[in-house]
Amino acid sequence: MASNSEYFENRPVTMNDHNNLLQIEEHMYQLQDVEKPNAFRNMFPYDEIPKIPFNDRVVPHNMPKEIWITDTTFRDGQQSRAPYSTEQIVAIYDYLHRLGGPNGMIRQSEFFLYSQKDRDAVYKCMERGYQFPEVTSWIRASKEDFKLVKEIGMKQTGILVSCSDYHIFLKLRMTRRQAMDHYLSVVRDCLDEGISVRCHLEDITRADIYGYVVPFCQELMKLSEQYKLPIVVRACDTMGYGVNYPGAVIPRSVQGIIYALHTHAGVPHKWIEWHGHNDFYKAVTNSTTAWLYGCSGVNTSLFGIGERTGNTPLEAMIFEYAQLKGTLNGMDTTVITELAEYYEKEIGYHIPERTPFVGKNFNVTRAGIHADGLLKNEEIYNIFDTEKFLNRPVLCAVSNTSGLAGIAHWINTYYRLQDDEKISKSSELVAYVKAWVDAEYESGRVTVLTDDELLAVIGEGCATLGVTIGKNDKKGLGGEVTR
Repeated sequence: MASNSEYFENRPVTMNDHNNLLQIEEHMYQLQDVEKPNAFRNMFPYDEIPKIPFNDRVVPHNMPKEIWITDTTFRDGQQSRAPYSTEQIVAIYDYLHRLGGPNGMIRQSEFFLYSQKDRDAVYKCMERGYQFPEVTSWIRASKEDFKLVKEIGMKQTGILVSCSDYHIFLKLRMTRRQAMDHYLSVVRDCLDEGISVRCHLEDITRADIYGYVVPFCQELMKLSEQYKLPIVVRACDTMGYGVNYPGAVIPRSVQGIIYALHTHAGVPHKWIEWHGHNDFYKAVTNSTTAWLYGCSGVNTSLFGIGERTGNTPLEAMIFEYAQLKGTLNGMDTTVITELAEYYEKEIGYHIPERTPFVGKNFNVTRAGIHADGLLKNEEIYNIFDTEKFLNRPVLCAVSNTSGLAGIAHWINTYYRLQDDEKISKSSELVAYVKAWVDAEYESGRVTVLTDDELLAVIGEGCATLGVTIGKNDKKGLGGEVTR
């Protein structure tokens, strides 16, 4: 066997057209068919908190020219809640189509095919005729299911190819060689039907990246070339162990994983997808990191609904995209608010009040000093023009700390008063409402006031003082003031 120095001595030196630097061709990584599972106990001691070691090996930013979002609301998103009805699935799919816009920023949506109800939803969504989101599936690795995918007319399906030794040895009871051979045979069966494959590399953040993942993905790329069909590699951070810290050690390093898949396994940017979970509050940052280091697709679910702590929220990645690219590229973000209302009113799903972008209180402030700033200029305490992008004007909740400014701001915002209609904190009506608010809290109240309570006292104040709110208000004196 040649020595390491002899090996590199014989590697050709070539020009990298991407960075215009000479480089030595990387060697082909071999499968390390170990006898015992590598559980990375130095990083994942089960009776201790997981550790994040560093070796200070860093990789360069390499964001693809095109990046996009994919959706798993109807697959992973359904594994943690009561199943959606067929009608609900179709309605949500319509919303996703509008949200993604004409450029198909929400590229795909994946569906189960297990039950007749699942398949009915797929048929109805496909009947819509939308190019985006493309309807794709998640199936069992069987020839019967492959044929079903083909009969339905899908171009791609997802297949589970768990890649950590936790799954290969402890769940499947296989060796790495046995698992790889099994997975490759299943992929071939699917490709034989003319269907492109999306390989879900489950638990990649506890996998041996260079001893198993890279050699396996190299074999997938060979099959792709042989069959002339794309094979998407979905890197699944199943347990949320991924971190985005520069110099962190693989398999926890998100950028290290994406670099290995692209540079060493030869997977094109457009065939790499990241699927994150939020067990350690890192789903969004890890997904953004995957984009930055060479992954084109980020898999998400609406409002992050998914197994355990959930998936990467779709709405979060829309605003991550806008911040990275400087454009929404045709996405209609007001649909996010419509979806939130649909979930609350039609599905009966309660979105936690402080959830960014969609929670009831995400752009509501309670502090009186903040309210005074908002009254002067809402940019001071609002993240962006939430009325423009989400149809959600910034609000101040009224409590014992709101003060005159907070009450004035609430009235102006709730009634959507134009500049020439807005009332100031010196208004008699504001003083009337504040006197009532002060009396409430002096009597022992500790909770914030509800919209209905405020509307009632404002109507009472209008009648008592003989005033109306806004030029277009036709019911101001009767206590039935409308927005």
